[in-house]
Amino acid sequence: MTMLCHLYVRNETAYVPTAAKTQAGYYLDIEPVEVTPISDEESLMGAIRRSIDRGHPTIPTPTRATGFPKPVVLAYVKVRSLADFEKDAAYWQLHKEDDLFRIEQWKRGEQGGWLPNPPSSETLPLGASVDDAVKRLIDSVQSVASNHGT
Repeated sequence: MTMLCHLYVRNETAYVPTAAKTQAGYYLDIEPVEVTPISDEESLMGAIRRSIDRGHPTIPTPTRATGFPKPVVLAYVKVRSLADFEKDAAYWQLHKEDDLFRIEQWKRGEQGGWLPNPPSSETLPLGASVDDAVKRLIDSVQSVASNHGT
């Protein structure tokens, strides 16, 4: 994957963490996390672009000995657990691979966590710019939030 951006929405607020790549090859959210109202399109676009521009720092893979880190977004919301956060949150990924941007809104898993939701995915046309992709992501987020009160 060439580029990846995670975006969580809860109570009309977007949380945009930095997506780090572990030495094992999977991604974890790390600081910095940008927090902005989804209604402020300019601020949201800036937060997403800065997350993309930070790239994917490589971090050590968590082990049983080191412990798996608590989800970084929990430091920014007033809930006690990830399960509480997920109950009324939504999650998107924006990624680019093979020169194609893809926007995916994931769904909640029955036992927690997030699962891919292919019907809620969109691949942008070849040649779309990062700004095109970010704008389309924002449109998707704002549309879902206005329809569901996320």
